[in-house]
Amino acid sequence: MITISNKYLKATISSKGAELQSLYSPQTGIEYMWNGDANYWGKFSPVLFPIVGSLKEDTYYYNGEKYQLPRHGFARDKEFAGEQLSDDEAVFTLADNADTVAVYPFPFILRLRYRIENNALICVYEVENPGTGELLFSVGGHPAFAVPCTEDSVYQDYYLEWNKTEPLVRWGLNNGLLAEPQNLVLEGNCLQLAHSLFYKDAIVLKQMQSNCISLKNNVNEHGLHFYFDEFPFFGIWAAKDADFVCLEPWCGIADSINHDQQLINKEGIQTLAPGSAWQKRWRVECF
Repeated sequence: MITISNKYLKATISSKGAELQSLYSPQTGIEYMWNGDANYWGKFSPVLFPIVGSLKEDTYYYNGEKYQLPRHGFARDKEFAGEQLSDDEAVFTLADNADTVAVYPFPFILRLRYRIENNALICVYEVENPGTGELLFSVGGHPAFAVPCTEDSVYQDYYLEWNKTEPLVRWGLNNGLLAEPQNLVLEGNCLQLAHSLFYKDAIVLKQMQSNCISLKNNVNEHGLHFYFDEFPFFGIWAAKDADFVCLEPWCGIADSINHDQQLINKEGIQTLAPGSAWQKRWRVECF
């Protein structure tokens, strides 16, 4: 575990999966992260790499070869090299090895950089291509925030608020694969949280105009703003009847039910030239 902090926030990150496991505010006395109760879902904030979501039949093809990967890839279960750069910044690094090449035939360097600025935590994904051919990948976040986050509130007191007025389409999931779209109806710019929202898996959204979703409640003024300016896809999810909500910025998305399983044709796949680097970030402000 590595801890970074300032007078407003303290974040604890595990080297396994470079996973953020705690985000605590000494100012408010609130732990903003889910507690990882394995009876519901034993993770906190897994990194999704080198795919986001599920592959059709857990299988993809590249250059005529067949490969298999589980949902969301392998990075979340790998040990990263962690380094504390300062009191308020740390970086975690994962590179290809014999195990990864067997299921994902690309040289890569993946870094997660965490930094605290005032009352905000910034998470930066950095991908480098050290190889001689193109690197194909997806990457995404999966942070689970506690709902409720205060003792005087309950799950049904909370809602999500989009920072722009826009029509939203929820892409349905059929055994983890993208299926039929349907309208997601908000009241104003808000979606009231209820456990039943996620009984049919995640809410999957594409190409939103909004760049911030806030978690607020009707009882007190505490919550968070989640900024995701550079991500074209977004997921909202919770395990069945669990007291959290995941706000998931993605560069990549699950296969559709009709996908041809060719990695090069996968929706949202990122392509990185040899010797090049790629970077995206999200930010959460706690109040």
